[in-house]
Amino acid sequence: MFKKILLVDDDSLVLNSTRRFLEDRGFKVSAADNGAEAVALARGSKPDLVITDAQMKGLDGFTLCRAIKETDGFERVPVIIISGSKVSEEDILAGYNRGADDYILKPFSFPVLLAKIKAVLKRYEGVAEKTEKISKLGMVIDPAGRTVTLAGAVVNLTRKEFDLLMALITEEGRLLSIPYLLETVWGYDPASYNDPHTVGVHVSSLRKKLGAEIGARLTSVTGHGYKLE
Repeated sequence: MFKKILLVDDDSLVLNSTRRFLEDRGFKVSAADNGAEAVALARGSKPDLVITDAQMKGLDGFTLCRAIKETDGFERVPVIIISGSKVSEEDILAGYNRGADDYILKPFSFPVLLAKIKAVLKRYEGVAEKTEKISKLGMVIDPAGRTVTLAGAVVNLTRKEFDLLMALITEEGRLLSIPYLLETVWGYDPASYNDPHTVGVHVSSLRKKLGAEIGARLTSVTGHGYKLE
């Protein structure tokens, strides 16, 4: 079954060329040149993935991402944000915190975009296969709802923090290398991006949000990776 992609960009050249590329690869593509139209298209077409430019007049890509994620029935629709300007790692992390599943900078190559699309879809399909709730260390993890509760309270995790926790908890006791985590959680090609700081920032945040007892079990082996003891 062909995957449906909603493509949003106010640059007609980028929009049309990207649409043709994706359609040639077997995707069914709906396109919009503004955020407001994209919201309406999303409700009608129910896409499997949204790719949106960050900087647009009116409803920008970040606001569109949040609007989609907060709409009933669309919580599990992944969003890739495209930025037309060079951004820092902190900006990218802020994008993730707003619900984005991945980030790509213009100008981008179509093969890189395709690789990110496949990686994001694969991650979501992998989580979808895990439907039973996981109870461990006082946490109750709901893979389908992408929620974590601790002592009866919901822990407010970003999408990447949740994906990272799932990777660690489903491979409990196994040392997961930095390249492995960057590839499976972030969808990066380890050959071109292998910065341990990205993983370290998210592990640190997880430790704080899950508390000292659980945080102490998220151990690191310097220069190698992380594991859940």
